[in-house]
Amino acid sequence: MYLGFPTFSIQNKRIQFGFIRDRVMKKLQGWKDKFFSQGGKEVLLKAVVQAIPTYTMSCFSILDGIIREIESACARFWWGTTPDHKRVHWIKWEELCKSKSLGGLGFKDLSTFNQAMLGRQVWRLLTKPDSFMARVFKAKYYPTSSIWEVSTNDSTL
Repeated sequence: MYLGFPTFSIQNKRIQFGFIRDRVMKKLQGWKDKFFSQGGKEVLLKAVVQAIPTYTMSCFSILDGIIREIESACARFWWGTTPDHKRVHWIKWEELCKSKSLGGLGFKDLSTFNQAMLGRQVWRLLTKPDSFMARVFKAKYYPTSSIWEVSTNDSTL
C-alpha cells in the first residue's frame, strides 16, 4: 500500500477499488448506531466515512457500483438499519446529499465529488503546463493534442 492505495494494478476495477468499500464497511460495522444521536451520526459520516475515498477519488474514477454500495451503507447507518432489523428510509439518500440550505443534510454525493476531484487535476494540468506532472501527462497521453482531445478509449489510460 502507498498512500492508502495498492501499489499493483489489477485489470478488474471492481477488485482494485474494492478496498475502499471494505474500509468503509469495516468502519460502519464497528460503530453501534444506537449509541449515537443524529448529530453524532452526521459528524461520523461526514468526517470519517466520506473522507476515506478522497485520495483515491482525486486520482481515479471510481466505479459507480462501488460508490452506490458505499452510499447505501451510509444510508443504512444513518437510518439505523441492521442485518436483523430493517428500518424505513424516510428520505432518499440523494435528498440527504443536498446542501442544508436546500433542505438536505450536506452529505457528499460521492459520484459528483469524484468528478470534481478529477476536474481539479485537469485544472492543474491546464493552469500549470510547465509542472512536472503536466509535462509527464502530456508526453504520455496527449503528445500531439490538447487534454480536451484525449479519448477515454485509449488503451494507455
